[in-house]
Amino acid sequence: MVKLASARDFRTYGPGLAKNRFEYINAGLYLIATILLLSGITAQLSSEPRSGLVLIFAAFAFIFLLNLHDLLAHLAGIDFRLHLMTFDLQLAFVEFAVPVIQMLGALFSFVGVLFLFIEEEKGYGHFEPEKHALNMLVAGPVLWVIGSIHNSCQIYEKADGHVQILQQCVCIPFFMGSMSFMLGAFLNHWKKSKETHHGIHLLGSTWIWLGIFGSLMLLIGGLTNLIKVFKMQQMNGIRLEKLRGGAHERLVCSREGHVPLIIERQTLSHEPQETKVTLPIPMPAPASTPYKDVLIGSAK
Repeated sequence: MVKLASARDFRTYGPGLAKNRFEYINAGLYLIATILLLSGITAQLSSEPRSGLVLIFAAFAFIFLLNLHDLLAHLAGIDFRLHLMTFDLQLAFVEFAVPVIQMLGALFSFVGVLFLFIEEEKGYGHFEPEKHALNMLVAGPVLWVIGSIHNSCQIYEKADGHVQILQQCVCIPFFMGSMSFMLGAFLNHWKKSKETHHGIHLLGSTWIWLGIFGSLMLLIGGLTNLIKVFKMQQMNGIRLEKLRGGAHERLVCSREGHVPLIIERQTLSHEPQETKVTLPIPMPAPASTPYKDVLIGSAK
């Protein structure tokens, strides 16, 4: 349940001057989603755990939509020119891969909890959906961990120390929270596979307590992410990371309708050049002066 945390300057979260406001809304909604997830998992310890499942559903749905918003914001920042990923690998492995992986993780977790909720409402006796539910509850956090690793693989060349510290304060809690959910899912799958449980009772105490700790880590990461967004908004693109590997130049030139200088040089280097041979121009020989005329001129 990780969110993309990037220090790039080409993100476009909304149209025109409203893009800063939409980025704040994105970060604020993620913080609300972590609170809903924490409340939903904590409610599993109460006498009405079904109400907690509704909160978990809402949290996973928010995470899916927010990561979709992150993906569209960064693709819109490069005018949806996917070929630029071949020049900037971080664009492919972070700004594109992290939201996609987190969306899949949230989707798997949502479907897994949904199967448990359906079994709880319709009654027990269907073991196949419960088996799939446990598997999806494992697959979702595994994808979150992979996304957390991708989220940490960022290169900083222009970002100042404050931004880099805030980036780490976001990525580390996200990674710890994802690891906690993954560990809880594995232990819960191993324990419940040996026992006979149905419906909501498949969410054991190990999954609940590790889920509470993981939700707290995600809440801390979401709060730090909100502070980081505020800090980045104050910079107005200064000291933030740009596209690398010539991707930034290609994007700027494509917007202006020109061919990038790098491509021009490569094209000129491949074109055969004509060899021009310059022949020397013959100079007229000076006219010879007779010896007699020379003597007459000197006598005068």
